[in-house]
Amino acid sequence: MAGPRSPAEGCSCRNTDCLERPLRRLFQGLGRCVAACPWPFVLVPLLLSGGLGAGFVFLPQRQADDIEGQFTPTWGPAKAERDFVRRYFPTNDSERFSAPRLPTEGTYAAFIAVAAGEGSVLDSAARRDLHQLDEAVRGGGRYKQLCARSGDTCADPCPEALLPLLLGDAGADAALGNLTFPVSNGSFLGAALGGVRTGAGGWVLSARALKLVYYLQEDGPAAADSRRWLEDFQQEVPSHLAALKNIQVTYFTSLSRQQEFEGNAKSVIPLFSITYFLTVTFSIVSCLRLSCVRNNVWLACCGVVSAGLAVLSSFGLMLFCGVPFVVTVGNAPFLILGVGVDDMFIMIASWEQSSRKKEKSDVKSRLAETYAEAALSVTITTLTDVLAFFIGTWTAFPSVRSFCLYTGTAFVFCYIYTLTFFGAIIVLNHKREQGNRHWLTCMPVGVGKGQAEKSCLYNACCIGSCSGESSQTESEHPMSIFFKKYYGPFFTNKWVKVLVVLLYGVYLGGSIYGCIQIREGIDLRNLASDDSYIIPYYDDEDKYFSVYGPRVMVVITESVDYWNETVRLGIENCTENLEGISYIDKNLSESWLTVYTDLAKSALININNKTIFLKNLSVLFQVVPSFEWDINKTQDRIEASRFFIQTVNVTSAVDEKNLLNQLRETAKQCSIPLMVYHPAFIYYDQYLVIVQNTIQNVAVAAGAMLVVSLLLIPSPLCCLWVTFAIASVIVGVAGFMTFWNINLDSISMINLVICIGFSVDFSAHISYAFVTSGESSANERAIEALSLLGYPVLQGAVSTILGVAVLAAAKTYIFRTFFKIMFLVILFGALHGLVFIPVFLTFFGNLGRSPHSTKSKKLEHRFRNDKDCP
Repeated sequence: MAGPRSPAEGCSCRNTDCLERPLRRLFQGLGRCVAACPWPFVLVPLLLSGGLGAGFVFLPQRQADDIEGQFTPTWGPAKAERDFVRRYFPTNDSERFSAPRLPTEGTYAAFIAVAAGEGSVLDSAARRDLHQLDEAVRGGGRYKQLCARSGDTCADPCPEALLPLLLGDAGADAALGNLTFPVSNGSFLGAALGGVRTGAGGWVLSARALKLVYYLQEDGPAAADSRRWLEDFQQEVPSHLAALKNIQVTYFTSLSRQQEFEGNAKSVIPLFSITYFLTVTFSIVSCLRLSCVRNNVWLACCGVVSAGLAVLSSFGLMLFCGVPFVVTVGNAPFLILGVGVDDMFIMIASWEQSSRKKEKSDVKSRLAETYAEAALSVTITTLTDVLAFFIGTWTAFPSVRSFCLYTGTAFVFCYIYTLTFFGAIIVLNHKREQGNRHWLTCMPVGVGKGQAEKSCLYNACCIGSCSGESSQTESEHPMSIFFKKYYGPFFTNKWVKVLVVLLYGVYLGGSIYGCIQIREGIDLRNLASDDSYIIPYYDDEDKYFSVYGPRVMVVITESVDYWNETVRLGIENCTENLEGISYIDKNLSESWLTVYTDLAKSALININNKTIFLKNLSVLFQVVPSFEWDINKTQDRIEASRFFIQTVNVTSAVDEKNLLNQLRETAKQCSIPLMVYHPAFIYYDQYLVIVQNTIQNVAVAAGAMLVVSLLLIPSPLCCLWVTFAIASVIVGVAGFMTFWNINLDSISMINLVICIGFSVDFSAHISYAFVTSGESSANERAIEALSLLGYPVLQGAVSTILGVAVLAAAKTYIFRTFFKIMFLVILFGALHGLVFIPVFLTFFGNLGRSPHSTKSKKLEHRFRNDKDCP
């Protein structure tokens, strides 16, 4: 985890010794066991990783890239509503197709044609290109065999009133000259004609864009052939579009979103190798020494290998267990690398510190001391991290659940391999040092009189000193000196404190404002890469077709007495209430019951009689054949029926959320059993649970972190500051997500859960070092805490950021968002640990000082140059 680890120390059994002492003895025993026989602890993790890694053969079967299945709530109401519509209003797209009546999005190829320059798609030049485009799609015999049909002909790609646009001849001028908007001759044009300029009376003068949607059969044996046709079409369409000069065309198919989403994981694979290179480089630089014998380069490399083994083992185990592998899991290796390297730093630092104590020639004693110090530290923060991830599995979003399972398990393996594999590597490296062997060649290195005669370059490479004398002197790291002499005194200056308080006020104010303005829900365009062909299509759709939204089904879910006038009045009142919502245009509603009532009045039919009502429905179906598909009728009753309302001005996630809530609430209050449904509601459902799930997971995880802190940290004041830091960092990250154009969705929710564990790491150690300090004044205690832990906090932050930094270059929103939020978490966590908390602690003086602060010297010895490999 980012930031240094330290176990609580110096407290009586009534506080935490009852937990700490047995753990220390356990880890000391493990350390002696590893030191006595290191090779099994090297080989077993390698063999285990190889065995579990075989689980990757199941990767193709475990890949779960279904967008709906992974990024929508498991038990979303719209899924049950869709099942109801399918059951009571079955479709038959080979004979009676109607796009608004589909329970799904359908199988289709869509185009948005925009007139070149400032022209209009109604112009003759644009119509010629539209005709050419239409011919390219419909020209082949395969389309005619697979197209969705209404009667004996393929369903039209646009409303009937706009069909002359596809003729491409001058004879269409007269028909197009009589268009009105948004309804023309009974055809609704709002979803097909965009950028419309109208004159008096709604007559269409020009239109910038036209949407064409070619539907294919998705039911029965034709479904597979339709999919193949779309796949072939996607390969061929760019060449057709290149020949069009008077219109600019973007395209989209029912396969596009899923295919582009599935390609995301492939795009990030090259970045993983870059991450490994950066992590290895950073580890080597951090552990580089001038001595050719005591150089820790191999330790640094094996620390990265240990993290890689953890990824291999955990992923393989999860694949063996059948856990779905979703694209969000691709973020996990980047995070594990940063965390694994951090644990490596702690082990090396504790090992180096053991050499500064009284001379211990026995490697068992040294490793036991190392494990007693470092292993307990790693245990505490691993526990908090794993808790955060496994609590994150309590979510309605399968993508979040899978990510947390894979990553939480990887943290467990990372912990196990650090204490076994990496500990054994430390022992083997120590034996090399004891044999005075070169770090690279493992050849014995001679030091003495004869070496003085060698060249300075030879001695520098082989011994680390021009004089030919190997220096083993341990010294305080320059960064620790910087924090003690410069950084600490600067931030304890009273005027700087005032500035820090003002800075925190700005931070908190901006964060709260951002939280208020946060946007909810995942934008479906973000599931594709930035250079995808579907992004321009989404842009054109937003620009020209955002006024008119989904055409919503209103379903009467139970059998009611439609022939009862009171019931009909109830339905009419419910309809009026729905049409009264600001997002509904009441002039564009479509109801079979309204038409039937008007028809009965004009024909003097008494529909208050049940028999007459049911018998004369056939007359209605002759007038409007599609109404037959809106009534589920048995011989003597109507089981269910539906009508349609048109939404408008649904242009943002806030509008989508408000629309869904208002429609469902209005339907719920109706005296008639109503249900509202549209295929888009499957995705709108995320708004109902995303905030609730996020707050639930964050609150439970924060509570778990607090319990762990109270059990393992002996100072109540320290626990208070840990709690404060968790809350402050979460508010900051959530607020600044708004300023960085990140929505609160299932992807960002993952990162907010991660945020909790990182917050604990940065804050707990600084505040604990402060309250256990033996210095006399608050300022001096803050300076001491920073000198001990400032550099380890900084180093831990850098190692974690390096682990995810390459994701900033990803072309995909999912991976870029992971980097952005992790960057905010690390930035704000380090800012709290290095700036805010040290300053705030100085305002409390002796309040909450630990009774064991006299043990400061032991603490200093323990934390000095934590994670430093000088």
